[in-house]
Amino acid sequence: MAEKSYKSGFATLIGRPNVGKSTLMNHLIGQKIAITSNKPQTTRNRIQTVYTDEKGQIVFLDTPGIHKAKNKLGEYMVNVAEKTLNEVDVVLWLVEPTTFIGAGEQHIAKQLQRVKTPVILVINKVDSVKREEILPAIAAYKDIYDFADIVPVSARSGDNTDELLRVIMKYLPYGPQFYDEDTVTDQPQRQIAAEIIREKALHALDEEIPHGIAVAIDRMKERPGKNRLVDIDATIICERDSHKGIIIGKQGAMLKKIGSTARYEIERLLDCKVNLKLWVKVQKNWRDSDYMMKNFGYREDDMS
Repeated sequence: MAEKSYKSGFATLIGRPNVGKSTLMNHLIGQKIAITSNKPQTTRNRIQTVYTDEKGQIVFLDTPGIHKAKNKLGEYMVNVAEKTLNEVDVVLWLVEPTTFIGAGEQHIAKQLQRVKTPVILVINKVDSVKREEILPAIAAYKDIYDFADIVPVSARSGDNTDELLRVIMKYLPYGPQFYDEDTVTDQPQRQIAAEIIREKALHALDEEIPHGIAVAIDRMKERPGKNRLVDIDATIICERDSHKGIIIGKQGAMLKKIGSTARYEIERLLDCKVNLKLWVKVQKNWRDSDYMMKNFGYREDDMS
């Protein structure tokens, strides 16, 4: 891979809830979704997903706090968001095709004024309006911010998303990949769901049960009907009876907390409602069994 022609850099996707961020992300990367916890090189930033092709690699970062206009963000959160926006190579601001610019959008525009990074305005859901309504929407946004580029797309149908990837690459520096191809494996959704539950459990349990848990997805099925709903049954496996009590918590409070935070994240990933049921099971010395390790989706290099 010639470094001079290969591009590699960081992008972040911002916008109010429900503008289609996760739908767009899923479309851009297809099945290539990397769930990673806070690795040292990513420090405060959380990698959401990594897109890799023969031309370059885009590492998408999560920016906390930027779109929470109605919450009184502490100075600290504003600073963290601002710092992240300044550290990435390009910012993607996702909006809907309308000439009405509400308080949430005004707030984002105001914060972006202090950011030196190029901002691409991504007008999503263009398939939901008449073609002649798109230009006035672009004009309205041009009035509030000086965008590096403006790209209309439909995340749902995938319309113009190839053009968006081309435009993102334009703003990335030349250089080698940050992440190997295999950190962006084509993980089946079951494995991603299991990783999310495990990540949330480790986070909620703090250091009470260091890494001694695995998650198995027993069932993952979409219900038939117009409104998408996925049922997921999962088991958290631990090594000791005492651990089981800690994971369940007083009157089931800890398990409930793990379930609700995991469900929220899985819903964002699948872009639909999720009915998540969790169980806890003791399986002594599961980490010593090759068969069990493979069963829980671990590879040898994960354990080093």
